[in-house]
Amino acid sequence: MTLQRVALGVAALVLVSLAVVRAADPSGRWAATFTTDIGEQQYTYEFAVNGTTLTGTAKGNLTGESPIAEGKIDGDTITFVENASFMEMPLRFVYSGTMKSADEIEFTRTLMDFAPEKLVAKRVK
Repeated sequence: MTLQRVALGVAALVLVSLAVVRAADPSGRWAATFTTDIGEQQYTYEFAVNGTTLTGTAKGNLTGESPIAEGKIDGDTITFVENASFMEMPLRFVYSGTMKSADEIEFTRTLMDFAPEKLVAKRVK
């Protein structure tokens, strides 16, 4: 093996290690309170991570509890879908967020063609 190949192998291992260290870990319970067109929303999110897959639940004061679907982690980016219902009408909220620190996630959630809603979830300790 040439010295150049060994150096490339070591560099690749370092980059992979840095990516793993930098990956978001939102495992645990989070809370958010934010204002929407239908009033104040109080949410609790329970996240579990397996590799790059995010699972768990989203529970809102107006929508009840829903399992998280299509959850993914990519570095500090977190995406998932909350399939909820309000007044017996099914709703599909699509979330995209960035983990700003170990205790804070900034999310944008969209529902159909309505204006996106911004919220900040804080880790419950």
